[in-house]
Amino acid sequence: MKRFLYGVVMCLLGVVLMRSEAFEVQVKDDSSKVCISASMKVNFTIQYETNNSTNASVTFGAPDEVTTNGSTCGSSEETPLLVVNFGNNHSWSVNFTRNSTAYSIDVIVFTYNTNDSALFPDAKRKGLLTTMKSVHEPIPINVTYTCLHEEVVVTENVVQVYWNVSLLAFAQNVTLKQEFHCSEDASSTQAPTTHVVTTANATSTTPTPTTKPVDKPIVGNYSVSRGSEKCLLASMGLQLNATLLVDGQTRWTQFNINPNSTISSGSCSNDSALLRLNDSGTTIVEFYFSVRERNFYLKEVNVTLTNASGISHITNYNLSLWEASMSNSYLCHKEQLITVSEDLNINTFDVRVQPFNVQNETYAKAEECFADSDLSFLIPVVVGAVLVFLIILVFISYLIGRRKSRTGYQSV
Repeated sequence: MKRFLYGVVMCLLGVVLMRSEAFEVQVKDDSSKVCISASMKVNFTIQYETNNSTNASVTFGAPDEVTTNGSTCGSSEETPLLVVNFGNNHSWSVNFTRNSTAYSIDVIVFTYNTNDSALFPDAKRKGLLTTMKSVHEPIPINVTYTCLHEEVVVTENVVQVYWNVSLLAFAQNVTLKQEFHCSEDASSTQAPTTHVVTTANATSTTPTPTTKPVDKPIVGNYSVSRGSEKCLLASMGLQLNATLLVDGQTRWTQFNINPNSTISSGSCSNDSALLRLNDSGTTIVEFYFSVRERNFYLKEVNVTLTNASGISHITNYNLSLWEASMSNSYLCHKEQLITVSEDLNINTFDVRVQPFNVQNETYAKAEECFADSDLSFLIPVVVGAVLVFLIILVFISYLIGRRKSRTGYQSV
């Protein structure tokens, strides 16, 4: 279905692609050494609502003249970030993560400005709107990612099409010519030289299937930074229950996310936020938060599991959990269940999250979940009292009925 959707998008955008320009950028550290190098062509197709409640769409490309304000080479506490600014306050950015052998794009964030009347005439919703997408293709360290073919990224109301992409992060020598090609390039008749990276390996640490219940998970403390400041705070214990194919057999497996081996990353914007938890590279859990009216809520959960049988991506796009005011944090000590699919659910313990308006790296006032409130304990008491009252009422009615019946009989 996804490939079919991509094919339809490419048919619709094929004429426009020929007119797009390419941009080339470099990000340098304090010593003027290049840490990120990128060049590509990219088109954006955006659907938006007009003032008369009809849908309109616009397609435009990133120009060859762009700026990289906001980009950073990163540090021990901050991941590298490439920000490309263009037009009337439009921007495209990616941040990167790495281990000892490979790096990857963590999240693609695209922000567009519907106040740009040249592109969005009569747009009903005005201002900066953001869409984001996670990408997890590992690329060897000091190897340039290259993709000549079109790559399509589909998010809510936005389709992004990339081609002629050349990207190198964590660069130690920008003159390196070794390339890692996308699968579309590698499957061409003339396959280019490619450094192969496997997504499943013999050192996978996915927990061994077990029928014994596992202990309650340890609560981990996680955060996401924007620049030098934390923009998202979270603490929680996570326990996954999944159907996994192990040794040729499908088994129901329960295991915990270990905070001591988990790295948190993500991104923040005015109306969306992402928390990505990567446990040893074999279990990745992503929480997407969105905004409605004046509240935030958990809108989407994406889980990636890796074991000897391969990689599984499981997503639930239609959640409505963990809701609280934008100025507060969400708190729930009681165990909760998030159903991702028929084959995967997540038990959460001692959850506290604040994906927006974090001040001084401290949680704001907590809004407790219903399960934690005193009302949840009162409900069984109230229901029981009502039932007792109804039983007494029925009994009294029965006695009165019998008495009237006997009185009527004697008078006859």
